[in-house]
Amino acid sequence: MSTEKFDAIVVGAGPAGAAAAITMAQAGLSVVLLERGEYPGAKNVMGGVMYGRMVADVVPEFWKLDAPLERVVVEERVWITTEEGVVSLGYRNPRQAYHPDGCPNAFTVLRARWDRWFAARAEEAGAILVPQTVAEDVIWQDDRIVGVRTGREEGDLYADVVVIADGVNSFLAQRARLRDHPVAPHHLALAVKEVIGLPPEIIESRFNLEPGQGVTIELYGAVTDGMSGYGFLYTNRDSLSVGVGVLVSHLMRTRRTPYELLERLKQHPAVRPLLTGGEVLEYAAHAIPEGGYEAMPRLFGNGVLIAGDAAMMVNGLHREGSNLAMAAGRLAGETVIEAKRRGDFSARTLALYEAKLRESFVLQDLVKYRHLPELADRRPDLFRIYPHLVHDAVHEMLTVDGLPKRAKQRRIWQEITRRRRPLQLLRDLYEIWRAVR
Repeated sequence: MSTEKFDAIVVGAGPAGAAAAITMAQAGLSVVLLERGEYPGAKNVMGGVMYGRMVADVVPEFWKLDAPLERVVVEERVWITTEEGVVSLGYRNPRQAYHPDGCPNAFTVLRARWDRWFAARAEEAGAILVPQTVAEDVIWQDDRIVGVRTGREEGDLYADVVVIADGVNSFLAQRARLRDHPVAPHHLALAVKEVIGLPPEIIESRFNLEPGQGVTIELYGAVTDGMSGYGFLYTNRDSLSVGVGVLVSHLMRTRRTPYELLERLKQHPAVRPLLTGGEVLEYAAHAIPEGGYEAMPRLFGNGVLIAGDAAMMVNGLHREGSNLAMAAGRLAGETVIEAKRRGDFSARTLALYEAKLRESFVLQDLVKYRHLPELADRRPDLFRIYPHLVHDAVHEMLTVDGLPKRAKQRRIWQEITRRRRPLQLLRDLYEIWRAVR
């Protein structure tokens, strides 16, 4: 491996790392992008939804290139599930699935294809991609990070800045003294996912889609068996991504396995018909950061920045993570460009990164929902009680049995207060409001 000194080393070729590498390489900086997998995306897992605006901020008009989009999302559904039923909420408007410039708002991807394509844009811009390389440690010089130590022979690499984007269980974050302890189980979700192959025409028929259009479904309630989390079902070009994720702390308490939950989800009466006849093409499991703002590490130091999952940048309530990662990666890249201009890579200049994040949706959203992860961990009962109350109330109102509607409303309220006393209801609503306000 070369002993040449670079302007920047980026560790991790996922959305955050590749966005940082593209941004810096486009500005003419010398960048090396390390990836531990055989290729970018080989070891990355997520549900599969990307957001166009944040991609376009890094690769303008990407949708006109050969980007491996699966389907543009034209409909989003939320299913509140009981063991047998579903209360469905949704929004569909194919014309508004695009921004005015033609950029798709959201689209599904398969990470093994998408990450490879995105990292290739970094190479096109001039970055050097080095796959199958693990950054085992950072290299300190006095009180400043000046490079990384890889697992390769003579594998020390040097740079003015190291951008850490190596995923949720970032060992480097601790070695760089940005985090002083491992990530706690209640700050992690374990997600399992299957990719199930189906012909495109069957997907389009079952989900009421035109070619190229896609649907996302998030499922709450019974599918997680009383634990905090949710299931998902996303349409790809010729496959479905189906999975479920719950807090690791809840899996430890209940001793349930993620595989059991995935089978439970696939057998739900509303899900099973959508999967019928499909062939399992891929199975994957991955940890997802769910700790939010309160669990974030320090974001910068002398010669180092951290972004993406490694920095806990996930907004679980809105199913957002890849967009936060890309935005943070771009802002990290812009910060390094400014540091290069000033000739100062100390924490004093790199603090600009956190200032940029605070001005963006990334930290503003994470701060807004800073109390939600604690509530989700402490109150899994909310995921069990309220889906049943909502389901039973809707069932009562939709059942035509000769009872006047005012009497039905009275019956619903009596049933709700029988199962949840008014004071408990008020307390629950206050806690939820406080977490999402």
